[in-house]
Amino acid sequence: MTLRTLDSLGSLAGKRVIVRCDLNVPVKDGVITDDGRVRASLPTMNALINQGARVVVISHLGRPDGAPDTKYTLEPVAQRLSELLGKPVVFAHDTVGQAAEDAVGSLEDGDVALLENLRFNPGETSKDEAERRGFAERLAAFGDAFVSDGFGVVHRKQASVYDLAELLPSAAGLLIQIELEVLDKLTENPERPYTVVLGGSKVSDKLGVIGHLLPRVNSLLIGGGMLFTFLKAQGHAVGSSLLEEDQLDTVRGYLAKAEELGVTIVLPTDVVVASKFGADADVQVTAADAIEETPFGASGLGLDIGPDTAKAFAEIIVASNTVFWNGPMGVFELAPFAEGTRAVAAALTEVDGLGVVGGGDSAAAVRALGFSDDQFGHISTGGGASLEFLEGRRLPGLEVLGWS
Repeated sequence: MTLRTLDSLGSLAGKRVIVRCDLNVPVKDGVITDDGRVRASLPTMNALINQGARVVVISHLGRPDGAPDTKYTLEPVAQRLSELLGKPVVFAHDTVGQAAEDAVGSLEDGDVALLENLRFNPGETSKDEAERRGFAERLAAFGDAFVSDGFGVVHRKQASVYDLAELLPSAAGLLIQIELEVLDKLTENPERPYTVVLGGSKVSDKLGVIGHLLPRVNSLLIGGGMLFTFLKAQGHAVGSSLLEEDQLDTVRGYLAKAEELGVTIVLPTDVVVASKFGADADVQVTAADAIEETPFGASGLGLDIGPDTAKAFAEIIVASNTVFWNGPMGVFELAPFAEGTRAVAAALTEVDGLGVVGGGDSAAAVRALGFSDDQFGHISTGGGASLEFLEGRRLPGLEVLGWS
């Protein structure tokens, strides 16, 4: 089956269109610190506004555990959305109650409303199908059609992602279309050389991706906290660095499989080791096989790839025609451990072919380090969804839209 797109819904002029976006942005003291996901949602919203639809935007933010929590209100998002759209956005202080009814009822053609955080209602994420369906039915009462555009949640079988798409005429928005086109290029006949860069804290989070992509790539570069499990699997001491003992045999299997396939797995040759976890820690760059030989001994913490590794990774990335990167190379939030991530990001901006930042912490990192979205081929809005796609897993939020 083929993914249903906006065109399949026909004219939407005067119709109430519910749009499921992923506006799960970081908010500190009521201020959005990274509005990338809000901006990514604009093309679909503007397409609907220009048609004269009455747009009802829904989203989650954080994990409020099924009850209202002012820490997770979408009100700052409504304000930012209004600024970016250049028009008022009506904000409802509930999801399916009187405020939501009034907000939707007040809309004229081309107007926009944003309902409060979907996860304030336990039905959104409920494992009980009847409870989840009940919430979806109440949401469906606000619309004549449904557009799913929150790529970051398509791997979730939730009320606003799955059930709502069954209850109303439904289609994918422009953001989901773009995400799938890019991910398809990463899995079907990518231009070579093809390099995948994986970081982040845990190997276990990336096992499916490594297994699925290993036969498809030329080079696999390993950084972040997960690198220490790889080093330990090769017999090296890693001090007090993050380590998943239960994954050592799996990692050894991947190393052997890569050798069999002729895939180059590139591990760091040097790392930045710290006396403790903190920006004020004492640090030392050391060879990757000599972590416990620093003055910190067995208590030393590896918190970033070293400068030689960063340079080597950058050279491989720049020489590639297709690159997918998911996961920071170190604790980029702390200045002493940000340089590895910065080097990978900078190299990705120089890729002549397709360079993809795989959402999640990687997307947050490039923006926090001062890079702009247009410097990259694509920045995904869905970290977990991107990984599950690249693992070859079924994504219910896409299947319900006809994708297979």
